[in-house]
Amino acid sequence: MNSSNSFITEGKKVFNKVPEITIFFWIIKIMATTVGETAADLLNFNLNWGLTNTTYVMCVLLLITLFLQFRTKRYIPAIYWLAVVMISVVGTLITDNLVDNLGVSLVTTTIFFTAALIITFMAWYFSEKTLSVHSIHTIKRESFYWLAILFTFALGTAAGDLASEGLNWGYLNSALIFAALIAVITIAYYRFKLNAVTAFWIAYILTRPLGASIGDYLSQSSDNGGLNLGTVGISTIFLVIILSLVIYLSKTGRDEIKVEQ
Repeated sequence: MNSSNSFITEGKKVFNKVPEITIFFWIIKIMATTVGETAADLLNFNLNWGLTNTTYVMCVLLLITLFLQFRTKRYIPAIYWLAVVMISVVGTLITDNLVDNLGVSLVTTTIFFTAALIITFMAWYFSEKTLSVHSIHTIKRESFYWLAILFTFALGTAAGDLASEGLNWGYLNSALIFAALIAVITIAYYRFKLNAVTAFWIAYILTRPLGASIGDYLSQSSDNGGLNLGTVGISTIFLVIILSLVIYLSKTGRDEIKVEQ
């Protein structure tokens, strides 16, 4: 789901702050969403940090990572993908706090974050006249971008839990359903010329509940409909794969976008 990767306004070369949308992007994104689900559970339950303490720690780490991301002048794979993993965990924790600590229903959280994401997209478009990820080279656009990413993760967590637990679809069935929806969007893009920006954001949103469902299916006990592989093992394996791909992209630069202003 690519679109034009450069433009010229005054002939001055600048660099995009986010990666090109390649197969590597989607692999890391789905794995990062899965890690967001399993790592949150690992810290909360396995290490007995508790939901509140886990949220405080991860929010601080996310703010530090975003500070580094905003300070960079170009896309740096290690910092960017660390920010995605951190925001994945925090997005999960935000939804978990609303549901578990405050008693907000999964239906309400799904509706709320859907509305928040729509408002973010509207504000972004009215301000910048584009939602394209190929022109993230100003602080304002990058701020809109990361806010939208945060809401996609919180929404995806709520929608994934609603599907698998609230509607009793189960983790595997939920994962298959969300994967099928992504396949439909992919076909609509390649076969029926669905707008690239629209296709990207719909697919991006859907990968979050897909990753959450996969993470729960792999890590949860068999009594809960999972494979009982544990949060430690799944988090470790996926993080190693993410790290390997990030090192590869850092060395090759295959997912860099160069824009001209």
